[in-house]
Amino acid sequence: MEKHPAQVLTINGGSSSIKFALYGQGDALKRNMRGMIDRIGLREAAFSYTNSAHRHQTQSVGAVDHRAAAKFLFDWLDMEIGLASIRAIGHRVVTGGTRYLVPARVDADLLAELRRLSASAPEHLPAEIAMIELCSERLPGLPQVACFDTTFHNNMPRVAKILPLPRRYQAQGVVRRGFHGLSCTYLMEELARAAGAKAAHERVILCHLGNGASVTAVRAGKSIDTSMAFTPAAGVPMSTRSGDLDPGLVRYFAETEHMTAAQFDRMVNHESGLLGISETSSDMQDLLAREADDSRAAEAVAHFCYHVKKWIGAMAAALGGLDTLVFAGGIGENSPAVRARICEDLGFLGVRFDAIRNSKSRALISTDKSRVQVRVIRTDEDAIIARAVFRSVRP
Repeated sequence: MEKHPAQVLTINGGSSSIKFALYGQGDALKRNMRGMIDRIGLREAAFSYTNSAHRHQTQSVGAVDHRAAAKFLFDWLDMEIGLASIRAIGHRVVTGGTRYLVPARVDADLLAELRRLSASAPEHLPAEIAMIELCSERLPGLPQVACFDTTFHNNMPRVAKILPLPRRYQAQGVVRRGFHGLSCTYLMEELARAAGAKAAHERVILCHLGNGASVTAVRAGKSIDTSMAFTPAAGVPMSTRSGDLDPGLVRYFAETEHMTAAQFDRMVNHESGLLGISETSSDMQDLLAREADDSRAAEAVAHFCYHVKKWIGAMAAALGGLDTLVFAGGIGENSPAVRARICEDLGFLGVRFDAIRNSKSRALISTDKSRVQVRVIRTDEDAIIARAVFRSVRP
């Protein structure tokens, strides 16, 4: 059994997965382990982890819901490292609304506010609340900290934040919240480390492209605008989310398909995006492998790349130009083909793309003569959560 002193457990609970990591702190933050339970709610969920000794394990855990998956995780952690070594838990939480703007200790008031907000993020908040409650059951009294994905965008300019709806809804918090904020925080820190503080202070566009995808404009280290809006379903098309749609479709489908609000919500969050266009897969690598023989797969890939490119152009306009373009997330970090197609025709912004560097997924994939630096940065939201927990509770 591998033992570690005074660790922080970070949890990122999604609609079909639980990602976790264990961190210790000495002179610097140190990750001792990371892993995930994926495909929760499907026929065969899978558990995998990698520890500090680079030992890797993958196994099936059968058909489980979130509660059973969390029980499996805690039983495994107890056997592997001993739950007594966990001194605090940090959670990625999609939003704290207008009341909770920075990481906060979990208490009854915070949980009540998250329950109140659940209707605005039904794909995320209920599962995240359930994870917090499950942690309280298994480790009663242990400090828990909620880290909000919206924090990075809280101080966006008002012109970007307000939505063109009757003003009374602004008072209810119906504004552009923005998401992927933990990722944005990490990416900006890594940009400063890799390229210098000056580069991180200039005009930067962050493309977090994964199952969820967003494009964010940053100037002087601050969020200026971002593609996701009141919910994470807005912006660019994603694996199963539609991205931006004509709002008139709500009435159209209600009248022609007798579609309810719940059915519309399911369609735009679970049946659209890459899956909706291709009709075969929500996975970008699957679609790239099939596109030569399947026109629907090819169209899904082209649609995704086209709309990310459009958003980059829009964000460059908001910034008044561009100095650094960053790719991150599962697609952004691992798909040279997608990066290349997105960067096509961005020469007017000053992008000069190096195909060889890109094919090898180098940290810098623009040419030496490119006015705009194009970078690939592997994001690490868990590290941002762990740091916030150590600051908050000093385990």
